[in-house]
Amino acid sequence: MRSIKLPLQLMTLSLLAYNTGASAGNVNVTGLFKDRAMVVIDSGKPRVMAVGDSTQGVRLLRADSQSAMFEIDGKRRVLTMGESYTGSGGSAKPVATLNADGRGQFYSVGSINGSSVNFVVDTGATLVTISTQEADRLGVNYRKGQRGAIYTANGSIGAYHVIFNNIRIGGISLNMVPGTVVEGNGLPIALLGMSFLNQTDIQRNGTTMTLTQRY
Repeated sequence: MRSIKLPLQLMTLSLLAYNTGASAGNVNVTGLFKDRAMVVIDSGKPRVMAVGDSTQGVRLLRADSQSAMFEIDGKRRVLTMGESYTGSGGSAKPVATLNADGRGQFYSVGSINGSSVNFVVDTGATLVTISTQEADRLGVNYRKGQRGAIYTANGSIGAYHVIFNNIRIGGISLNMVPGTVVEGNGLPIALLGMSFLNQTDIQRNGTTMTLTQRY
């Protein structure tokens, strides 16, 4: 049988049609680099995509350390670290992916009431916790909250019980989350406590932690 050679242009178009025929259910960004992005698609294994790569209906258009632009469902989507997008090809719940540092602690950049906040996961913290200095920056009127105290290895610290209107981590956005604002500046980073984590399913795979919103 004589082999048939397709023109290169036609072969390229055929591959593009094949790649874009699939539609991803969920795309989550777990790493950002110059011209590359690490992604998790539909709860699969993390994979590194270079600019121009296309898989499962997802094409990487550009990437740097701040964000990545993808073509998903025929539309351009810009995602930041830990952010996710649920496409028309699936009904996946919102997720957030966090990476551990060398000490095994999981960090994420998220937001409280729409303002950017650095979080560290703390399963020992009952509530999402920030300092009064951070609360002032965010415009949280903690003084209207119930005042009490929390107890640490160094003694008790004055604290206020509050309700955060919204907390967002990656693709997860939760409203009316109970929290604590502790007095002083001894808390350099926000604690992502169980009042947020209890509303997610937590899955850890090595140095990666995936949070999936329950409802």
